[in-house]
Amino acid sequence: MNSTVPGFADLGLVPGLLLGVQDLGFESPTPIQAQTIPLLLSGDHDLFGLAQTGSGKTAAFGLPLLQHLDPEAKGIQALVLSPTRELCVQIASDLHKFSARMSGIQILAVYGGAGIHTQISKLRSGVQVVVATPGRLMDLMERKALNLAAVKTLVLDEADEMLDMGFRDDLDYIMTHAAGRCRTWLFSATMPAEIKKMADRFLQNAQTLRSDAGTAPPSRLEHWFYQVPFSRKYEALKRLIDAHPEMYGIVFTRTKAEAQELTEKLIREGYDLEALHGDLSQVQRDKVMARFRERSLQLMVATDVAARGIDVRDITHVVHYSIPDDAEVYTHRSGRTARAGKAGVSMVILGPKDMMRLRQMEKQLKFKFQQGTVPSGSQIAETKLRHFFDKIAKADPKLDRIGSLLQDLQPMLDGLDRDTLIQKLVWLEFERLFHYYSLQNDAEMQSGASSSASAGNNGDRPRREYAEDLPGIQINLGIKDGFYKASMLQFLLDHSGLQKADLGKIILGDAWTSIEGEQASLDQLKSSFDGARFRGRGLKVTAKQAGRGGDKPAYAGPRRGSQGRPSFQRNHNR
Repeated sequence: MNSTVPGFADLGLVPGLLLGVQDLGFESPTPIQAQTIPLLLSGDHDLFGLAQTGSGKTAAFGLPLLQHLDPEAKGIQALVLSPTRELCVQIASDLHKFSARMSGIQILAVYGGAGIHTQISKLRSGVQVVVATPGRLMDLMERKALNLAAVKTLVLDEADEMLDMGFRDDLDYIMTHAAGRCRTWLFSATMPAEIKKMADRFLQNAQTLRSDAGTAPPSRLEHWFYQVPFSRKYEALKRLIDAHPEMYGIVFTRTKAEAQELTEKLIREGYDLEALHGDLSQVQRDKVMARFRERSLQLMVATDVAARGIDVRDITHVVHYSIPDDAEVYTHRSGRTARAGKAGVSMVILGPKDMMRLRQMEKQLKFKFQQGTVPSGSQIAETKLRHFFDKIAKADPKLDRIGSLLQDLQPMLDGLDRDTLIQKLVWLEFERLFHYYSLQNDAEMQSGASSSASAGNNGDRPRREYAEDLPGIQINLGIKDGFYKASMLQFLLDHSGLQKADLGKIILGDAWTSIEGEQASLDQLKSSFDGARFRGRGLKVTAKQAGRGGDKPAYAGPRRGSQGRPSFQRNHNR
């Protein structure tokens, strides 16, 4: 290791934590860890850290948090807030691993979707560290099952995502009761105005650290796009999977309905994969993640929200079944591969109208995507055959287990010469593949791609693509009713049971809100408002009107002097 690069032993960690880090195979700290750990160990500093998924920020705040604990003291000493159940569970798991060589440390994850009475019982038995989602923490505080009086360290992880999900009021309440009395560490991938306001309000003399690792895609990550007719996207996905037999990755979709539909179709065709989305119970989600981590599944199909906080080693590919809305989402998704110095591949499947959005994303990311050609049937067959024979050549048969069986079966093959035996093996293994691709038209996969690809560079005004590709509805609530974008999103999710990823663009007017999304999600949203009233007024849901939901939103920010926070029923599964 280069002497100019500090090791974990140089950061001031106690022996128990150093042993825990070594047990996990960590060799050298990431940039955010090397900057953050010594600072947070040196005193009661407040911190504003800009770092994204994959930068190693959990260890950056987790190791100092654990070192500051007093195992003999009673009460909750550290609180970590995260936006989703998955990230909450992942952080708690990481803290358990870091502290495995320490004694007397009790860590508890509390989140919606799990039994609250079980969580209350565990809290009463005594824990030093609580990792929580904001909604469940608020529920526990309202039940007086949790007291923040003894908290010495407060961490907000992915604070921008929590605000985007509509947790602003919950965070204000929690931080008002905890921040100021304790060291507060706020981590965010971006710094929108709302995050800056929160930092200015609650952090005192905060140090600001920025990690470039994670803000740009890893250098060993390849970025490819494949443009096909919209009706051929599913076929293109299958071909890309078939052409990469060693693929171990995540396929990202816009909505949970799309994730489930895609998963069911691929399973019917023999692919080893499962879906991860908001409709799964916590037990189901845990089972999917366990199977994926142990590689019983080749692929996992996931929505962005459901995949937040997932940390799985050695992912080789990330596939974007639809191009994400912005560069930050793309970086979050693709950052799940090419970790720890390993290579990775990110693939985007584009429809005919998506090229302009890709070019805009390239400007934000400051690099160019490579254009790929969807593999032909003959190319896929050749790749599969080579992979099959490579597996045969590398196989290490356990003769002690199969030797006697082979002796019994050998006479059945005595009449076959070497070439005939190989031909029969190949045909039995690949008959389905050969038959399938003999019926497919390779040319259809490329039609229209070249003209659309060149259109992205002609300097024309960007077309409204995604917004106009999706159906939309309109509700008679808007800015005058006290809503801003995040609170409207939370209002819609609470009433409908949908997830954030199920909805597209949301635009607020003075007295209306336009919502876009897949038709199934809109139907569920519309039915949830049947007969509903808001402050005595009946709610009306209609088809989106022309001229609303275009390029220039009618809403530019929160309006002061509104009627206050809109009231709506709390969703206890947050």
